[in-house]
This record gives sequence, structure tokens and C-alpha cells, in this order.
Amino acid sequence: MRILLVEDEKGLADALVQIFTKNKYLADACYDGVSGLDNALTDIYDVIILDIMLPGMNGLDVLRNIRENKITTPVILLTAKDEISDKVAGLDHGADDYITKPFSTDELLARIRCISRRNANVVCENVLHFSDITLNLSTYEMFCGEKSFKLGVKEFSIMELLMKNGSIIISKETLIEKVWGYESDAEYNNVEVYISFLRKKLSHINAHTTIKTVRGVGYSLEE
Repeated sequence: MRILLVEDEKGLADALVQIFTKNKYLADACYDGVSGLDNALTDIYDVIILDIMLPGMNGLDVLRNIRENKITTPVILLTAKDEISDKVAGLDHGADDYITKPFSTDELLARIRCISRRNANVVCENVLHFSDITLNLSTYEMFCGEKSFKLGVKEFSIMELLMKNGSIIISKETLIEKVWGYESDAEYNNVEVYISFLRKKLSHINAHTTIKTVRGVGYSLEE
């Protein structure tokens, strides 16, 4: 999962990025509304965490622009504005959740997990299933029956994305943006190398699931 955090308190933002990384999420931080909107409009994120009081452009305007551009990424507002009217305004602008400062990081992580469970392929907060394979989101282990293999960070991120989308084709461009980052200089051959690693590990655990190449388009899982 890739998270965009838009928070102008740099110390708080950097601390949250470290917490997200420790919990095996990929996270990017922006410190003002304009750069936050620019990043959000790339539509590469799974969750956006957005402060309201931001320099350059306030969070509600960022949120309004996100929704006007037909981006449906779940948004959690994280703010010191705790009046009921503020919460109503945030939800009416298209937010999916609202947390007031000060807050518990455990609660924030729980809210993120709750939003991620909306995907139909997630059957519990720490496990993904597709056909005969299971991916543990906490340990990075991929299972088929009693056999398992621990994945590297990028292998895990690619497999998580493929499993969440099942038979839907994921383009190489999307994989690069989601796994390496929007401004990365990674190329298609980087994706191909990691797909090769994953295919070998699927074979090692005797999985019937395979990674299908759609030439000129991308990849999907196939039973």
C-alpha cells in the first residue's frame, strides 16, 4: 500500500512516514497544499492523509480538487480543527474519515487498515488471497499450502498490487509509479527483473497461480 501524507508540521510528517515504513507501507510526504494536490492527482496512492490547515492551499480545497478530478482514493483528514461543523464540512467535501489532533498512531493505523479492507480481495486485515496463494501483509511471506517464501520489499509491493487486482491487467507504468515512486528513474526492465523473481518463487512453492504477461500492456495473475 502506498500512502500520501500532506502535513505542514514537518517533524510530525517525518515521524509518521517512519511509522508507516515500520508498518510496511510505502509513504510520501508533502508539506503544503499545492505539492500535495500535485502528488494526489497522479492517482498512484491507495490512501491520502490530509491536514486541513496547510500553506499554499488549504486541505478542503485540495480535497475538492481531488474529487473534481474523479480521483476516488480514500482520504483521511487529520487536523486540529475539532468542531462538529469542521467534520461535517470535511465529510461533505468527500473525505472518507476524520481524525483530530492530538491523535493515537494506533488509531490512525487502524483507520488505514479499515479503509484498505474495502477491497473485495482482502479477507482480513493482514492477509490477501488469490486462487491457491496467500500473502501475509505483516511478514511479507507468500504461501501455497504448507510451502512459503519470504519476499523482498519490492517483490512484496508488486505481488500485493497484483493480488489486489486479480485478473485485472496492471501496466508497467503503474507498477513503476506504485512501487518505485512517481519521480523514480526506474525502467521497464526493472519491473521485468522483479516479475522474473516472483515467478521463480511461485514455482518454488508449487503454486498453480502464475503471472501472465500481456505483451505491450502489463501483467495480471492467472489461475
